Amino acid sequence: MAHLRVKRYLITGLLTFIPLWVTWAVFKFVFGLLAGIGTPLVSALLGAASSHAPDAAAALHNSWAVSVLALLITVLAMYILGWLATRVVGQRLLQAFDGLLARIPLVQTIYGGTKKLMAVLQQKPSGLQRVVLIDFPRSGMKVVGFVTRVMTEQGTGREIAAVYIPTTPNPTGGYLELVPVDELTPTDWTMDQAMAFIISGGAVAPDTLPATPTLPTEPRP
Repeated sequence: MAHLRVKRYLITGLLTFIPLWVTWAVFKFVFGLLAGIGTPLVSALLGAASSHAPDAAAALHNSWAVSVLALLITVLAMYILGWLATRVVGQRLLQAFDGLLARIPLVQTIYGGTKKLMAVLQQKPSGLQRVVLIDFPRSGMKVVGFVTRVMTEQGTGREIAAVYIPTTPNPTGGYLELVPVDELTPTDWTMDQAMAFIISGGAVAPDTLPATPTLPTEPRP
């Protein structure tokens, strides 16, 4: 009985720890990403302040203080950027910035592609549902994907969907699959529901899933 109790406690502790670990891993990734953007600016500001207020600069010159200040500066900069993007002057500045990057081939490929992906995911799809299920990595196994665009296959005229498949629990990485539209399983999920499903590893999910569409069978000769 004692070993069963120990085993039960270990399993309970593991199940309690996993959500905390996943939350911390995601938070650490986002925190590190945002703090890393503003760290050079904070280091430069502390270097400039060391000649005027050496004691204050020395007190703030540690890894945690620099990371927190960098995070605050990055969040503030994103807020200002979002505010400017909704104003006419800000839109003109962003258009001028886009035009500048368009002259750099490799940078434009990365920046332009990422910007289009973000714009597509923010807009409501027309015709096809944005969140779908597809067979991956083999038939009989399903994954959640986001339809980014639909193309027409030459020769056959079939509609082929470009589907982005994010990974769990970090959805910033993933795969790109080209899937015939008639093989997609549409869902009524919103983007928020799909992201919650992916980040939680399937723990936050609806009770039912849509049925896989039945493909028409070709008549035997």
